[in-house]
Amino acid sequence: MVRFASLAIQKEELSFSAGHFTIFSATEREQLHGHNYYVSIEFLIKIEHNGLSFDYRHYKRKMLTLCDQLDRHFLLPSQSPYLRLEDSGEYWIAHFNQRKLPFLKEDIVLLPLTNITIEELSHWFLQKILDDSKQLAEHSIHGVTVKVYNGPGQSAGASWDKSAS
Repeated sequence: MVRFASLAIQKEELSFSAGHFTIFSATEREQLHGHNYYVSIEFLIKIEHNGLSFDYRHYKRKMLTLCDQLDRHFLLPSQSPYLRLEDSGEYWIAHFNQRKLPFLKEDIVLLPLTNITIEELSHWFLQKILDDSKQLAEHSIHGVTVKVYNGPGQSAGASWDKSAS
């Protein structure tokens, strides 16, 4: 008999602090601000004959590395239809609604997203996990859900289901 279980990793250290602004339209955006984000990941896994699924420390380390990449940076979307980024030497100049917002490059992480929202961030984290499809197969992972929280009780999640692939 094949047995499945869910395995969730929700650790306090799976977190990052970052600045951003949400873009609502070609003319409207939020003011610059930041959040203390938290990330969780849940797997749908096959339980092996020894009562284990896999060594989930691999994914915990991967998530910690991803959080560290974003921590203490300002996040900008590189694929927004409303924001144009100009490389100006030491600076990224963000052009929005006929205004220029200069940012030191060392303070910025450009993400291949259309907006910096918890919805988009959850898909970014999920894609980073799914990039190693060989490892997912080796670990008999049948589903993954990543959630990003920007405050208590507020999260967005992205999921992958092997059977839907």
